[in-house]
Amino acid sequence: MAARPAAALARREVHSIASKLQGNTQGLKPSQIKALTRLYQRRYPERGCYSSEQAQELAALSVSIGRQIGLLIDRRGRPRMVIVGQPESLFIPDLSALGGRVAPTRLRGLRLLHTHLGFESLSQEDLMDLLFLRLDALAVLTVDALGLPRTISWAHLLPPSAGQEPYRTHGPMPWDRADVDFAAQAQALEDELARGAAPDTATREDTGRDTMAPGAERALLVSVGTLPPAARERHLEELAELSRSAGLVVVGSVAQRVPKVNPRFILGKGKLAQLEIEALRTGAGLILFDCELSPTQQRNLAELTERKVLDRTQLILDIFAQRATSRAGKLQVEMAQLKYTLPRLVGRNKALSKLTGGIGGRGPGETKLELDRRRIRERMDRIKDALKRLRRHRAFARARRAKGGAPLASLVGYTNAGKSTLLNALTQSDVLAENKLFATLDPTTRRLRFPRERELILTDTVGFIQSLPAELREAFRATLEELESADLLLHVADASHPELERQMAAVEEILNELDLRETPRLLVLNKWDRLDPEERER
Repeated sequence: MAARPAAALARREVHSIASKLQGNTQGLKPSQIKALTRLYQRRYPERGCYSSEQAQELAALSVSIGRQIGLLIDRRGRPRMVIVGQPESLFIPDLSALGGRVAPTRLRGLRLLHTHLGFESLSQEDLMDLLFLRLDALAVLTVDALGLPRTISWAHLLPPSAGQEPYRTHGPMPWDRADVDFAAQAQALEDELARGAAPDTATREDTGRDTMAPGAERALLVSVGTLPPAARERHLEELAELSRSAGLVVVGSVAQRVPKVNPRFILGKGKLAQLEIEALRTGAGLILFDCELSPTQQRNLAELTERKVLDRTQLILDIFAQRATSRAGKLQVEMAQLKYTLPRLVGRNKALSKLTGGIGGRGPGETKLELDRRRIRERMDRIKDALKRLRRHRAFARARRAKGGAPLASLVGYTNAGKSTLLNALTQSDVLAENKLFATLDPTTRRLRFPRERELILTDTVGFIQSLPAELREAFRATLEELESADLLLHVADASHPELERQMAAVEEILNELDLRETPRLLVLNKWDRLDPEERER
């Protein structure tokens, strides 16, 4: 009877040791698990990758368990993660627990050493891991059937430049001939990346490019789709303006015209590798797509690259969150953000499933993911109730204005067309007006007095944009309802914009969707002073 507690204690000890390992540990013997865990106690040299004894230990262990073994080693030579793979492959788990997100011009500070059972040296998957995870280096030790090391191959990244591969490979060569200082090599590469991504000192007026504001994040724009080159260029220009409004610095763009968008990654693996190279070259920490990414695409991209991945809808939501000042505006933005987040809330592993019930609970309980979803839905219900009250309050305010007999005119138009500037000029107001997309968000109402004692109520509304996200359009119903009671719509358009007709069509499309076809409207061509005589005549 006394042996049972001892056996249970031994099982708990083995389970505790196994929890330090990552990957495919199922079916391993306790002795194999202990041998693998002892790898955490080793110190691997900076030069030469490993000692003779360490190479032989890795080879023997890999053959013993019949699987690949991977070690993520820091620059002090300490293993930070031991990974057990399959016989033909090695899956690297999420590395955020080892140090969070990596700065755009830095490497991860880890090199990967792993075994290959057989004669294959560096594979394409190895090189993609090196690139996307920004490892200091990646080395492959091939192992023969007797558990002896055979050859060593390694690769490291190169400073990005046109016309060359982003990495350099070495070997295969005899396993005891590797002689390279991995730490010094990584430091030299980081220094080169930092020099290549140094901020420009020239001003925007001198160069036509964005300046690098202190603390500003660098963004790389990506356009993928079936649009012709001219239309794609226009979309990228608007995305760049949106980025500037959000406080980002655009450092480059990548465009690809495809007959069909990749449903998994939106781009092919080869193009994604080029994108990562361009991000390394420019020091971009954020990749911004000029479309709305599906939840699956966003999740796959986030797992593939260490950089932040955003789409156009997220960017617009972020701008609205920065600009909202009134309670109504903040509630509407929060509602739009929650609607966007809910379908993208996906658990990453079984660790998210935890018991939440009290005494008498049965089964796995409610997962953290389900809790998050329920809380989001509850918050959305509360916001809906608050927005309903705000709509009723605005309806009362409109009714009071209608009793006064003053007609109501609403300013509508594409974002940054000059609606707020026109309101200030007509009513001598000081509403915020900047040369940015969505500079103002909350509606503003002013009285405009005419000669002969006549008055007009003038309302400035949120600007429109092409392909306005559905989440925003629904959330801003309380604001856009102001247009329903308008006696006149003043459609303000930027006459100097090269895409004037496209912007006007986008505004008309949104107005039609709001059932405002019958409301009288007056076209106001703003920024007339920027046109040359021929354009004014047209």
